[in-house]
Amino acid sequence: MAHEHHEHQHTLTYEDAVRAHRADKDEFFRTSHGSPVPPAERAIFEGLPYFDADEAWVIDDLHLEPYEGDEPVSFQIPTTDGRLRDAERAGLLRFHAPGGDGVLTAYRLARSDGTVDESLFVPFLDATTGTETYGAGRYIEAEDDGTWTLDFNLAYHPSCVYDPKFSCPLTPAENRLPFRVEAGEKLA
Repeated sequence: MAHEHHEHQHTLTYEDAVRAHRADKDEFFRTSHGSPVPPAERAIFEGLPYFDADEAWVIDDLHLEPYEGDEPVSFQIPTTDGRLRDAERAGLLRFHAPGGDGVLTAYRLARSDGTVDESLFVPFLDATTGTETYGAGRYIEAEDDGTWTLDFNLAYHPSCVYDPKFSCPLTPAENRLPFRVEAGEKLA
């Protein structure tokens, strides 16, 4: 007698995928040797606070425009511990978000071996900065699938928020958005 097995394909909703990502990150922060949470605080770490996931904050189909500003393309970005890290302005990402129209400069950072990272690093400040979110800004990694995507629901605080031993790039003033980005990590 043949048995038929019907596989039920369960596709995660976007919100479920974000929740799973956040749960994985909380577990990493709570248990990993590489966690930015100091070891003495990991046992009481209850998880990071976030704005509710909202798919409207996923900005996709962006094109990286050439950087044509007044600042040099190659420069040294200051860090929270007073150091400088080699970086380059890779280009501009213009977008429409729930809060309004924005433009952010995307950067490529030098690795410790001197090579330049191919991924785009997009630090930003917004109208929540310094009150609901970290005063030095939050970060997003832009994803490339032929065009660029900024998922603000994945915006995160730098590691130095949890432990000052980390050296975190400071957000350049050119990446200040004039509206609230109610997505991603928050302070409380």
